[in-house]
Amino acid sequence: MSTFTATDQPPAPTAPAARRKRRVPYWLLLPGILWLLVFFAAPLVYQASTSVQTGSLEDGFRVTWHFATYWDALSEYYPQFLRSVAYGATATALCLVLGYPLAYLIAFRAGRWRNLLMVLVIAPFFTSFLIRTLAWKTILSDGGPVVSTLGSLHILGLTDALGVTEGHRVLATPLAVVCGLTYNFLPFMILPLYTSLERIDGRLHEAARDLYARPLTVFRKVTFPLSMPGVVAGTLLTFIPATGDYINAELLGSTDQKMIGNVIQSQFLRVLDYPTAAALSFILMAAILAMVTVYIRKSGTEDVV
Repeated sequence: MSTFTATDQPPAPTAPAARRKRRVPYWLLLPGILWLLVFFAAPLVYQASTSVQTGSLEDGFRVTWHFATYWDALSEYYPQFLRSVAYGATATALCLVLGYPLAYLIAFRAGRWRNLLMVLVIAPFFTSFLIRTLAWKTILSDGGPVVSTLGSLHILGLTDALGVTEGHRVLATPLAVVCGLTYNFLPFMILPLYTSLERIDGRLHEAARDLYARPLTVFRKVTFPLSMPGVVAGTLLTFIPATGDYINAELLGSTDQKMIGNVIQSQFLRVLDYPTAAALSFILMAAILAMVTVYIRKSGTEDVV
């Protein structure tokens, strides 16, 4: 019977083999890094250089480090910036109010209907974003069911007074744009919420009920705090694209509801003022990044996003 001694241990890997082993994770990261460099970093640098150029389309644009473009763009289009933030924040709040109960239902009460409800949540993604928004033009049209219902309930007079509708109509008003944003980005709120709620251990709810906690107390003390990662992720996934969106304002709003995305699109493709468009894009990115950073710090969930 052989005995195991220290001399029977496998030999330690050589230095070249150890170095190759340590490099494996970096080689695996290389495709993703190259993708980001080519399709994110390089366009970002190009846009940054464009924002400090001067000239015209006929004479050409040259980098002259004209940083005053940023101030000129912000001072001229700050109403569209504020409107975009207001519309995006309102749509995000509505998505949270509408999406949380549905995500809660799917996670804890759906039972065998869970898969069907999840399919219904993601079903709008099988249709073009443009077609879904165009459908809302029919839904919110002056002769549509929404205007008729609101008119019969005498709600349009109140919404007109609040400034969210105008002339007893919904289309081409702030309400129409917010409705479109809420509908189009609602799945981005529901999916992270469901994922976070589904991970909550049901025994925690049982323990809270055993301690004579009421259902509202269980939700306030147990469910909602544990679902905060999903709340934070859902609000970020909703607010960021909603603030920069321009399709809903273009199709469901009027010139009075133009968002900053519409201005950037117009500057790039119609006015052909590339420096201003690039400067607006960077201002929007910086503003959203600042707001997101403050939000994450205030919510206390830096480790989950």
